[in-house]
Amino acid sequence: MLLFACLLPLLAVAAWRDVTTRTIPDAASVLLALAGAGFRLWIGPQALLLSLLSAALLFGGLLFLFARGALGGGDVKLMSALALGMAPATVWDFLVLTAAAGGVLGLAYLALSWLLPAHLARPSTSDGLLARLGRVEAWRIRRRGPLPYGVAIAFGGAMILLRGV
Repeated sequence: MLLFACLLPLLAVAAWRDVTTRTIPDAASVLLALAGAGFRLWIGPQALLLSLLSAALLFGGLLFLFARGALGGGDVKLMSALALGMAPATVWDFLVLTAAAGGVLGLAYLALSWLLPAHLARPSTSDGLLARLGRVEAWRIRRRGPLPYGVAIAFGGAMILLRGV
């Protein structure tokens, strides 16, 4: 349980960075992968091997989506790193939870693109950090920029971790 509690802040950092900069730090993906691989090895070498196989298959499928422009590279790395710490049967649940969270995120951004007043989308240097972030995000939303899908991935991963891989 302690391992899972340590991984949740990493997911929060990944989601926050995706919202603020539309990038996911490589360090978060690497630490998640190492922790997940260590956990699976603790269960047994066969568990690690099966997780490596399922994570590699997931990586291949996500790489195809990346090549088509449907996902960012950080999203691919983060999802694959999380899958490395999961039992192969759990990866499907992770994908479903992530897709559902991504759908809600997409609908929220679509609705906000219609509802946000134009003046909110003008960043001001006199605003505080959160207000500036809100204005920048409003600007991105109004221009239908890319979604911070790391938020959906972090949600799906957190639900799996809280459920107990």
